[in-house]
Amino acid sequence: MEQIPAALLIAGPTASGKSALALALARRLGGVVINADSMQVYRELRVLTARPTPEDEAAAPHDLYGVHPASTAASVAWWRGAALAAMARARGAGRVPILCGGTGLYFRALTHGLSELPPVPPEAREEARRILAGEGAPALHARLAAVDPRGAARLRPSDSQRVARAYEVWLATGRGLAELQETMPATGPAPFAFRAVRLDPPREALRAAIAARWGAMLRGGAMEEVRALRALGLDPSLPAMRAHGVPELSEVLSGRLDTDEAGLRACLAIGRYTKRQATWFRHHALAAPSATHIIDARIEDVTQLSESLIAEILAKMNMAG
Repeated sequence: MEQIPAALLIAGPTASGKSALALALARRLGGVVINADSMQVYRELRVLTARPTPEDEAAAPHDLYGVHPASTAASVAWWRGAALAAMARARGAGRVPILCGGTGLYFRALTHGLSELPPVPPEAREEARRILAGEGAPALHARLAAVDPRGAARLRPSDSQRVARAYEVWLATGRGLAELQETMPATGPAPFAFRAVRLDPPREALRAAIAARWGAMLRGGAMEEVRALRALGLDPSLPAMRAHGVPELSEVLSGRLDTDEAGLRACLAIGRYTKRQATWFRHHALAAPSATHIIDARIEDVTQLSESLIAEILAKMNMAG
């Protein structure tokens, strides 16, 4: 019987050290680091999403970073298909796929499968976007709550993309997104033996890392990146336009905020987001219950990637180093 191929999952909140750990493991195991972060897929956002540097990419192969245009939203279904293709490429090259990111829904689509939802006609999508642009996300959320209260309860009123997605699905099908996800056929888990590391650093350490990263981003050209993004004239509700730091630095470029205040607001927003990420990873399994091959190792501190720590992580995942 053919052995199920192994794949590693490196998951955790923003600024927790995932990329450094994934790179270290890729170098040790002969792996490919595959992006599992919903913002690092956008090619226009290298600095503000802290994508791997050219030096990192030279040290080990990386895939699915900066491959999607900011002008369109990258869906979970798109990412799953792209990730499976990247994993197949890694396997074909004799390398271990190492999926690294902070987007829990991406991991879940890979390890649990994804419901095959019916297609949404363009007119339903356009109607949802028209309401979103004209009335705002909270008003669209209120409309959704009137027709799909269960689905609306699962979404923050400010989460414009997911609210619009849920509303367009209801317009197209007359059914709530949660109901469809439960009743439609699913793709099933990817055929890999997953081994996962969840990073969960203390809050104070994470706040310090967020502040340090923000300063490095400003020095590394974040303002210029936002200026170039704004010049594209994109719909402000697109995910890339709402990436952490983009709204705040846009306000600086418009003369409505100074750089210091923008930094404070951005770091607070990132901090709140990392809290939601950490909570999600604590309460959701990274693999389906039937996937008994999962090994879920929780690591609190990867700030010092010593040889002993790498050996400990590999031992917890039953991987040879």
